[in-house]
Amino acid sequence: MVQSLTRLKESPSQTGGPYVHIGATPNFAGLDGVYPHDLGALPVPPEVGGERIVVTGRIFDGSGTPIKDAMIEIWQADADGLYPGRGEHRDAADRNFAGWARQAVDGETGVYRFETIKPGSAPYFDGRPMAPHITVWIVARGINIGLHTRLYFSDEEAANAADPVLARIEHRVRVPTLIAQRSDTALDAGGIATYRFDIRLQGEGETVFFDV
Repeated sequence: MVQSLTRLKESPSQTGGPYVHIGATPNFAGLDGVYPHDLGALPVPPEVGGERIVVTGRIFDGSGTPIKDAMIEIWQADADGLYPGRGEHRDAADRNFAGWARQAVDGETGVYRFETIKPGSAPYFDGRPMAPHITVWIVARGINIGLHTRLYFSDEEAANAADPVLARIEHRVRVPTLIAQRSDTALDAGGIATYRFDIRLQGEGETVFFDV
């Protein structure tokens, strides 16, 4: 007998840990042989066009303590502002660029580090240009639903000022929580500029999160 759809109940939510790393990043968790490498962990191939950058930072709880068991995923457009594998961009986007990466934070320091490329300006749903940005998703123990936020770039002041998403943030004093700070003095061995983006889950300086 087919169950009536009116009787279906919402499944209970669960936090992202402590087993999220076993399922999503088994090599990081010490489980070799599941995948040759953890999905989303490979660096950007050399064939990908655009400016190479490093995005790094930590995630802090409400007490200011770094969280050391979080996992982060990023999604972004390519250097031309096109999303790989997405609708009208499917054929025009950089085919060497996945536009997605996943990483567990360091278990000792809580630091995450992504080597990627700086995205171009993608269109808003109404056609207006958005400032270059990276979408960030965070899960960890104690977080019932994954948190979504955005990372914008400190050296894109004009684009940030005109960005339609940033413009919707009512409390303007919180906009800086979405801006990653570029440090040309913090270059890695390959001369790649570093952007620092710390995420604060609660308390003073709490990062803006989006209901998506």
